[in-house]
Amino acid sequence: MKGAVLYAVGQPLQVEELTVQNPRQGEVMVRVAAGGVCHSDLHVMNGDLTAPLPVVLGHEGAGVVEKVGEGVSEFKPGDHVVLLWRASCGECFFCLSGRPALCDLGAGIRWSGHLADGTSRFSRAGQEIRHFAGVSSFAELTVLPREGLVKIDPEIPLAQAAVVGCAVMTGVGAVINTAKVEPGASMVVIGCGGVGLNAIQGGSLAGAEKIIAVDILDNKLAYARQFGATHTINASQVDPIEAIKELTEGRGADYAFEVIGNPKTITQAYRMIRRGGTLVVVGVAPVTAEVSINASSIMLEEKMIRGSLYGSCRPKLDAPRLLNLYKAGKLKLDELISREYPIAQINEAFDALRRGEVARSVIRMTSS
Repeated sequence: MKGAVLYAVGQPLQVEELTVQNPRQGEVMVRVAAGGVCHSDLHVMNGDLTAPLPVVLGHEGAGVVEKVGEGVSEFKPGDHVVLLWRASCGECFFCLSGRPALCDLGAGIRWSGHLADGTSRFSRAGQEIRHFAGVSSFAELTVLPREGLVKIDPEIPLAQAAVVGCAVMTGVGAVINTAKVEPGASMVVIGCGGVGLNAIQGGSLAGAEKIIAVDILDNKLAYARQFGATHTINASQVDPIEAIKELTEGRGADYAFEVIGNPKTITQAYRMIRRGGTLVVVGVAPVTAEVSINASSIMLEEKMIRGSLYGSCRPKLDAPRLLNLYKAGKLKLDELISREYPIAQINEAFDALRRGEVARSVIRMTSS
């Protein structure tokens, strides 16, 4: 089967014929229909995030179950599934505390590039190829732990289901689960890519009064208005902090969501919130990056800083709920997908992402 492999930081992906082993105990093989093109994969390609190499990238996807391993009874061939980049065991401290995104199993798979038994199912000419985040959706076939899948309604288009696996769950979840934005609140979203747009529509779902989008590209701000932003600010043209204060009676916003992962914009977001406000950091920063914030202001102004991993979601519960909102016409998924590419053009898709041309692109593996 074909897969897109990253062999070295700074190099393009190589689309090659790979060997994939059958699923083992507790595993499932999926024929991938579509994989979303996300900045997190780009961060690995650029070296801002580390991953064991060589690796089949892609952590956002959906497809159809091809085979199941021994002991798997909840899935069968033909089931439509969303792939989850943070598998959760349901038994560790974090899962039992209601924080499955922080699960020990998912963390181990992410950083090792192996499945739970410490091995990979991918190879090429005898060379081991690693998994990415336990998903590797840029492949025609992939193998995941049973905990890394959620079954969905087969009537939902698989490309739309794919983007729920990361962008939608992360962005909407940051607003609904992490911050718990209340009706009538004011909120700022810095960075209007795929995840930021979903934070914006998360604000709409939560009933926020002011949803202020901040970016430096006018086309991204146009997307933001389409997804529910009530106000937009081009930070390359005005001081975004002062602009936010003007829109919030001088106080600052109740909530700010930083969806870039840049120390400068994290600091700006902190300065955009009012006394007693909440900053939620959603963007993926380089692993060596640090942020400088005035220490006394945290106490004197009672500001709160929160991280949000995978939208603080409970994926097996939240993914079906989000897809039900899509079916009800309350969640924009069709509009989120700007372009579709075949796997042979995957590097073109990442070039478009770098240039900021798209809301979300997907790599189509099949016509489903």
